[in-house]
Amino acid sequence: MHIRPYLDQDWPRVCAIHDAARQDELAAADLSAAFLTLEETAENEGFHDYQLRVLEREGQLLAFVAFSADELAWLYVDPACYGQGLGSALVQAALRETGAPMSAEVLQGNQAALSLYLKAGFVVQGLAHGRMPGNERFAVTVQQLQHPGLGPAEARPRRQMRSEPRASQGALNEAGPRA
Repeated sequence: MHIRPYLDQDWPRVCAIHDAARQDELAAADLSAAFLTLEETAENEGFHDYQLRVLEREGQLLAFVAFSADELAWLYVDPACYGQGLGSALVQAALRETGAPMSAEVLQGNQAALSLYLKAGFVVQGLAHGRMPGNERFAVTVQQLQHPGLGPAEARPRRQMRSEPRASQGALNEAGPRA
């Protein structure tokens, strides 16, 4: 397994992973009708404003994460690889890279994502109700999560990153059943 920064040439594969896993995620939250492709939502949701990392195994891109200094916003794994620890590896990589406390949101009903985040040390802070960013026709409920951050011995030196949180599609649905 190899985690590396996103490259422009990764775009088609990242879209394919997102689109396949997003359908599973929305189905778990009983929101299948809310599906939009990454290509349709990326610009409006500021996808490329985040720090982006991809996970490869044997040269094949299988998962990705998007995060800021204080928010884990998008996390998707190829459905063929669910349950193999790829999502957990990317969460840990983001936590190590920032070293700081980090928030995440999970669509209510997405138990696989919630389990992944709880296992990684996130704690449920409460529920929030609102409209789905990027597809505001749909009302959503999310579980708001917070990670306390890693201690200095666990974290890598911090890089300059965007520090203000963004309301993004991924913020409401970053880790579906593919965790």
